[in-house]
This record gives sequence, structure tokens and C-alpha cells, in this order.
Amino acid sequence: MPKDKLKKGEATRLAIEDAAIELFLKQGYAATSMRQIADEVGLALGGIYNHFSSKDEIFEGIIVDKHPYKQILPAVLAAEGDTAEDFYKNAAHIVISEMGKRPEFMNLMFVEMVEFKGKHGAVLLKEIAPKILPVFERVVKSRKNLRVTNPALLMRSFIGLVVSYLMTEMIISNSIVSKLMPKNSEDAYIDIFLHGILKPSE
Repeated sequence: MPKDKLKKGEATRLAIEDAAIELFLKQGYAATSMRQIADEVGLALGGIYNHFSSKDEIFEGIIVDKHPYKQILPAVLAAEGDTAEDFYKNAAHIVISEMGKRPEFMNLMFVEMVEFKGKHGAVLLKEIAPKILPVFERVVKSRKNLRVTNPALLMRSFIGLVVSYLMTEMIISNSIVSKLMPKNSEDAYIDIFLHGILKPSE
């Protein structure tokens, strides 16, 4: 297949994903039809099936192709810190900041959890784990005083830190609870992740 045709096909695929994102966020996954997505892109219904076999496949493509990790990973790799604590704080601030710029992706992750029970997570992890896991393997090898030394568990807990912070931030943003938060709530949240809520026993 000619290179320019490949580029055109990829451009159409991404345009379909962009249109689907708009519709999914506006009216929900279940209420969105393949015909609506095709109309939004300006394709005949049959034309959309040249790129995706189903609406589910479009959603899976969005989760993989549009995930902001491609922009975030280089910044995390460059995160500095003489200690594990410094590294985690810097890396967490970077990821929370970058993900915070993409609220639509967090909304899509809610769709993923409600509509699909997280089934596309395995596809996403197949894509990103080989690139992210080495970061945590290096942390284990180079940082001292780690209570957890399983890189996969460190990766999972770090993802949990970011997702839980962003989710709760969305939930409390327009509530009285947000006014009760300390000014440095992000730092405090990361500190809880690193040290827990209990003081060390004497």
C-alpha cells in the first residue's frame, strides 16, 4: 500500500476517534451509534467499517491512541530526585499536572469503568507497561529505604495515587469540602501515599 494512502487511512482513523470522543462525552457511549460517528466525520456508514469493525473497537482505539502517557512518559523519565521520596513527589506532580490538562480523558475512563468494567485496561497496559515498568525497576535498583520492592506493585500503586487524586478532585471541586482542603493539598495527598496517615510508633 502506498505511503500516502497509509497516512490518509491513519488520518481518517484518528478523525473517527476524535468524532467518537465528542459524541461519547456529549451523549454517552450507549446512546451513540456508528451512523452518528460516521455522519460526524463525513463518511458513509460503510466507510467507517473500513477502519473499525464496531463501536467497541473505536472505544478501544481511543483508550490506546489518545492516552496522554505519550506526552507524560518522557517527563516522568526525566523526573529527578536524590531519594525515592523526591523522585515520587516530582513524578506525581508531573503526571497529575499533565492529566489535569486532559479532563476529557478522565471522563472517558469513567465510561470505560461503567460500560466495560475496565476490560480495555489490559489492552492499554499491554501498550504502556513495557515503557513504564522499567522506570519502577530502576527506582527499586537505585533508591534506598523502599518498603515495597516489587516494581509492578509500585507501578500499580502509583497509577492508583494519580487516578484517585484526580477522581476525588473532580468530585469535591464544587463542594464545601474543597474549601476545607489545605492550600498544598496535592503535596499532602502525595505525602499520605508515601508515608500513610499514622505517625511512626515510638
